[in-house]
Amino acid sequence: MYDAVIVGGGPAGMAAALTLGRVHRTVLLIDAGEGRNAPAEHVHNFLTRDGTPPAELRKLGREELAAYPSVQIRTATVTDTLALPEGGFRLGLSGGGTAQARRLLLATGLADDLPGPRGVEALWGRSAFHCPYCHGYECTGKRVAVLGAEPARVRLALQLSRFAAGVVLCTGGRPLDPALQATLASNGVDVRCEPVIRLEGTEGRLERIVFDGASPLARDAVFVVNVPRQRSGLAAGLGCACFADGCVEVDEFCRTSVPGVYAAGDLARRATVPMPLAAVVAAAAAGTLAAGAIDQDLLSADFGLPAPFPKG
Repeated sequence: MYDAVIVGGGPAGMAAALTLGRVHRTVLLIDAGEGRNAPAEHVHNFLTRDGTPPAELRKLGREELAAYPSVQIRTATVTDTLALPEGGFRLGLSGGGTAQARRLLLATGLADDLPGPRGVEALWGRSAFHCPYCHGYECTGKRVAVLGAEPARVRLALQLSRFAAGVVLCTGGRPLDPALQATLASNGVDVRCEPVIRLEGTEGRLERIVFDGASPLARDAVFVVNVPRQRSGLAAGLGCACFADGCVEVDEFCRTSVPGVYAAGDLARRATVPMPLAAVVAAAAAGTLAAGAIDQDLLSADFGLPAPFPKG
């Protein structure tokens, strides 16, 4: 039985494995190889790794973990989980294998559903984005569009207008609050209110936005609305409490509502945080924190010590 099984080999999972490996905890890291940021060209906002391709970052992480003999990595998918009567968990793996662990860390991440418009999937992560902190700098001096009519989309358009060459808010046929439209106009942001039919581009590069009954708009990048969802059903299957948006609820030590089950990365958040923090560096930090909490939890169990982090 491993001290911990970590499900998910992205930044959160690898950071947790590194932390646990450094205190000689036996760890199995199970990775299906389906990173959320795989379509992106580069990882950003990660100090010393800014601009690194996602696949290269995973490669570097695995190379570092190879130095710790108590950490094993297996490419597989977890098909089911079972809490054992005597404590711990048994996991079924693709291909028919199983693994057992005293503690379980879920780091399976989120996946992005893209409600539209047509053509966005081919541009996603290359010239169609959702986060200004991940991809805004690369839009410096470029022609940018923001899709949507909600106040948050207006806020994003104004944010990008500080350094993009020209920003246009495309409402998709929906009306825009006159006060917001006035704010946009006074700050040089144009508005297009026609329904958006599709996005057109070549080899992942946006070229134009096509409207219904109006001339197209030439743009270099577009910021669209994404709908994140849980990539894995493991948390729900274990009975972990979740929020209405699907995120797993954790406390400040990455503990879920199920004893022995932890969660880290963008699949989880605390009640005081309104949305998942979809940043690689934030996921890695959460994995490090979760690993420390798991190790301290195991120390208490091993030596009959009081729990270091009582439930609030």
